[in-house]
Amino acid sequence: MNSIKKRKYLLKTIELFDNSVMNHPRVTLEQWRTLQAVIDHGGYAQAAEKLHRSQSSLSYTVAKLQQQLGMALLRIEGRKAVLTPAGEVLLRRSRQLVNDAAELEAVAHNLDQGWEPEINVVVDAAFPSAHLMAALKAFIPLSRGTRVQLNEVVLSGADEALLEGRADLVICGHVPQGFLGDQLIEVEFIAVAHRDHPLHQLKRDLTDEDLRREIQVVIRDSGVQLKRDVGWLGSSHRWTVTSIDKATDALVGGLGFGWVPLHHAIPYIESGELAPLPLREGQRRKIHLFMVFGQSERAGPATQKLAAILRENCPR
Repeated sequence: MNSIKKRKYLLKTIELFDNSVMNHPRVTLEQWRTLQAVIDHGGYAQAAEKLHRSQSSLSYTVAKLQQQLGMALLRIEGRKAVLTPAGEVLLRRSRQLVNDAAELEAVAHNLDQGWEPEINVVVDAAFPSAHLMAALKAFIPLSRGTRVQLNEVVLSGADEALLEGRADLVICGHVPQGFLGDQLIEVEFIAVAHRDHPLHQLKRDLTDEDLRREIQVVIRDSGVQLKRDVGWLGSSHRWTVTSIDKATDALVGGLGFGWVPLHHAIPYIESGELAPLPLREGQRRKIHLFMVFGQSERAGPATQKLAAILRENCPR
């Protein structure tokens, strides 16, 4: 068979598979599983032993599959069953089909057991990304197919997510009235500016008056209804950005001074791009971040599992 004819043959094979299995299924998942077992275990006898079935029943199942599809999937070479070109294509596609079916059944079982299909997680931007990613990575093998919708917010954005019922699990710096939260981690903020910023050129401890003359870079509250200000905002010259990353970019670019989480600033301090401001007081401040369930009495097992992993990944 030349390459053009073989290509047409394989394309026709795929078309037949799609039409017979997807649109008008005449074969069963069990038939595909049987074919896979015969190939994976090297023949009918070996597959029959592994599946605890008779060899004749396996032969009948595969023969019926080939009859329903109207094409040969196997040929016998000596004592071994070998795939035809069409069999190779269909076996490869059938593996995904069988895996998808198994996953679908597992999801259905998990839903029946109360396991949530999705968790909406809202996280304050000050929460260390390394801890968050480590927790999510640890959650994957335990998730049972549960999807995670992750939203990063600033300040009152977390409050609003809770009050509006848009979150199953929240990490925030303020627990709204009517909710209970557990302290999760303490985050330290530090005042920094580019090493060549005018404030560093004063070569002395800085006062409020020194800061008021310069541009302060602040991070905008992502909330809409409950906006609040946190930290020193004494400068009349303020540039507002939407995230900690953008604030850091502005500070590294020499556009002003500001307070950012210490864990976020350390790489830039170590590289010499940023330097802590020598303030007489207030150079550093600490905030507590809390973990809050959106509906604690109805938090499902997946949400509770993720919450437990987050606790384990946060240093005490």
